[in-house]
Amino acid sequence: MGKIVSAAAMSHTFGVPDADPDASARVAAGMLEIGRRVRKENPNILLVISSDHLTNFNLDFQIPFALGTADDFIPLGDLGASRVKYPGNRDFSTELLQYAADNGFDLVGVENVNPDHGISVPNEMINQDADIALVPLYINTVMHPTPTCARSFELGKVIRNFISTRPADERVAIIATGGLSHWICLPESGRVNELWDEEIMSLIESGRGKEIVNWTPGRILIEGGNGGLEIATWACMAGALDGSTGERIFYEPMHSWWTGMGGLVMNTKSN
Repeated sequence: MGKIVSAAAMSHTFGVPDADPDASARVAAGMLEIGRRVRKENPNILLVISSDHLTNFNLDFQIPFALGTADDFIPLGDLGASRVKYPGNRDFSTELLQYAADNGFDLVGVENVNPDHGISVPNEMINQDADIALVPLYINTVMHPTPTCARSFELGKVIRNFISTRPADERVAIIATGGLSHWICLPESGRVNELWDEEIMSLIESGRGKEIVNWTPGRILIEGGNGGLEIATWACMAGALDGSTGERIFYEPMHSWWTGMGGLVMNTKSN
């Protein structure tokens, strides 16, 4: 059967370092360290879970969950990401679509997407030689109504079960991206709720990620901001890891970037 060989969660933006070069350097080093640890496990499929920032989907296409099914993906190139072609894995993606449908999740398959920074920044930190098949999974955290953390956690469980049905040579890394607290285009823009960020990261790294299902969109909007809705991706990853613990790699309250920046790596040895 296939195996989850690595899993991680990290914020997916990267701002101008001028305002706080030391903190920016620590964030960059943390992202690269996560990339190094993921690559060390030799995955051949990189399932990256993110939101789309109205670059591929918009108010005309309000999709709760979508999965990239193309043979390859070229990033949009925002936030300085390289427009390098990354291979996809059509067989994995299309089979996951069917398996999810059989188990209560109607994922939308999408071909013509150019992943924006939500996918491309973490992918570039990890997939440095562009040789790991990229499978982007989108959770809508931009257009209302958004999927709940509870629903996203259940999707993670479906993904875990699906991977267990796959060929033994499939080695999958699951990367949740987005968050932490940030308020986008609101009067609170620039605010970072460090206590909330700490709580979310502590739940994940202590193996209590399931408790994130208690965070409703309304509650997140108050304490984590509209950008904080992206922790649904962390909930999805937690669902796939079934109570595994993790290790925090970095955290910085980047007020100049309008967001809390954090990242951790999970222990997958028992999966």
